[in-house]
Amino acid sequence: MDAELTRAWTPPWPLDIRRTLSLHRRGAGDPAFRFRTDGSVWKTSYTPDGPGTVAITRRDGVVTGHAWGPGASWMLDHLPSLLGADDDPDALVAQDEVVAGLIKRSGGVRLGRTDRVWEALVPAILEQKVVGREAFRAWRHLLMRYGTPAPGAPDMRVAPPQRDWQDIPSWEWHRSGAEPVRMRTIRGATMLDVERHHTRLTMLRGVGRWTESETRCRALGDPDVVPVGDYHVCRTVGQTLIGRPVDDAGMLELLKPYAGQRYRVVRLTEMFGIRAERHGARMSIRDYRSI
Repeated sequence: MDAELTRAWTPPWPLDIRRTLSLHRRGAGDPAFRFRTDGSVWKTSYTPDGPGTVAITRRDGVVTGHAWGPGASWMLDHLPSLLGADDDPDALVAQDEVVAGLIKRSGGVRLGRTDRVWEALVPAILEQKVVGREAFRAWRHLLMRYGTPAPGAPDMRVAPPQRDWQDIPSWEWHRSGAEPVRMRTIRGATMLDVERHHTRLTMLRGVGRWTESETRCRALGDPDVVPVGDYHVCRTVGQTLIGRPVDDAGMLELLKPYAGQRYRVVRLTEMFGIRAERHGARMSIRDYRSI
């Protein structure tokens, strides 16, 4: 059995663990992330030292990380940054009453960082131009088929390391429901050391500003990236800030006063803002597995 390592840490500020970490969950069935019924949060990662699992609990203000596997020490070393120790929520200064209200409601929510670019990039590519359920299904299939059992948590999986994604055969991508375009984008991305060259992600074929933003906010805790190209995000930002949906250009204009903290505003609108009304047919969930 994997030996358990622990680390106790007392954050010097309010911390909402569940909301801070929810950004890393890829659907309710994510094999690499779990909210347990006892209140603990479990996450796996393929670290520079190998696969690892961390379970995060809190009692009387003390956060405790329990970790297993070759990557256990690495995950415990990075526990504070995962929970936002490097973040500065006070850098967001409200310019209007709406944002002031969002800030007031967001006590304890921080932008953490995983420091694992690849594990954020792959699901972001899978989520390109599809509904979430379709992308989550593909992520779940590929991890259950090619991930390794998580140390200390046999019901979970650790995503394969970057080099191994190149070897996943085309028929397994098909079975996952991911079409060839996303398969080729992920395979092509294996050729770049994304951990060292995370500022060059958009040089990869098939990786644009939206995918870069979705990767950087999770892996690096970047407070200023803007997910341009997401139909729902711009509408939610507009509906929350000015009472009506806007497009990407309108969203960027609304976020200008918050340069340096634009993603933080986006995140707060997603969590506490007003969703724009939906009109017309919803985007269908495609299933390439039967083709």
